[in-house]
Amino acid sequence: MKRTITLFIVAAAIALMSVACSTEEEAVPVKLALDWYPNANHLGLFIAKQKGYFEEEGLDVTMYTPSDPSTVLQTVASGSDNFGMNYQPDVILARNEGVPVVSIAAVVQHPLNSVMALESSGITRPSQLAGKKVGYPGIPTNEPLLDTMLKADGVAGGLAEVELVNIGFNIGESLITEKVDAAVGAYWTHESILLENQGHPVNVMKMQDWGVPDYYELVLVTSEDYLEENRDVAERFARAIKKGFEEAISDPQAGVDILVEENPGEIDEGIDRPGADLLVPQWQLPGGGGFGTQESDRWQGFVDWMKQQGMIDGSFAASDAFDADLIGE
Repeated sequence: MKRTITLFIVAAAIALMSVACSTEEEAVPVKLALDWYPNANHLGLFIAKQKGYFEEEGLDVTMYTPSDPSTVLQTVASGSDNFGMNYQPDVILARNEGVPVVSIAAVVQHPLNSVMALESSGITRPSQLAGKKVGYPGIPTNEPLLDTMLKADGVAGGLAEVELVNIGFNIGESLITEKVDAAVGAYWTHESILLENQGHPVNVMKMQDWGVPDYYELVLVTSEDYLEENRDVAERFARAIKKGFEEAISDPQAGVDILVEENPGEIDEGIDRPGADLLVPQWQLPGGGGFGTQESDRWQGFVDWMKQQGMIDGSFAASDAFDADLIGE
């Protein structure tokens, strides 16, 4: 009898060890490349990480900021990263060049990019930029965006009627020192707060208010191959992120607490706390809810605009650039 009990205990222990090993094996390693250093745009990601939403989906997620975030689409396409955070215009440009990346969720529903001028300049609309110096960070998409805004406000010559100055990412300093009269490429959820905190309030001109079709500022991307071979993983990953962002929408300041805890010494709360409050409406549809939703009309509208600007081929198909079904599966 004693021998039978001993054998039973040993068998049970082996069974438990097997279950434990099996559980560990089921955790799928996933690598996510961020678009920039951790900030309020990423609250839902860090909520999902800290609260174990990735683990609940059987995922072992590594998030990191690449030394050069401009390479995210290439590293995702090559398989070095499984997922990446990037920008809708860049996804379209990449696909036009044959880079097989697909957007699987719209993280920020509207443009954060804007034209910004110091309040003291008195500049409040694009037409007042004619004959002025406008700084830009050297990103090609900013030029047609500014051109459209100028023409929409009656500046017939568009870019030809302003002096463009490449200021890199020194947007705030360039405005404060009056190196330029205004700057395009500034986030109204970040640079505007930074400048105000330094005693330099700004006027913001949003893209979609001046002729630019509404577009998604940040999207979550993966590669065509990864999505085809690991659709279930992508679905679980998107579900965990959606859960994290829905909590960020409900309580953005609690989300910033987590962002600070997860990135000690890296977060400027003076920027990211008010920034998080501004982002809440940008993470959802106008009527509320719907995190991650992508709409065909909006993709097509922005693709049509890029074609008009000569930025992509006329044969480009908007439907190839995104998968709107996965976030709701």
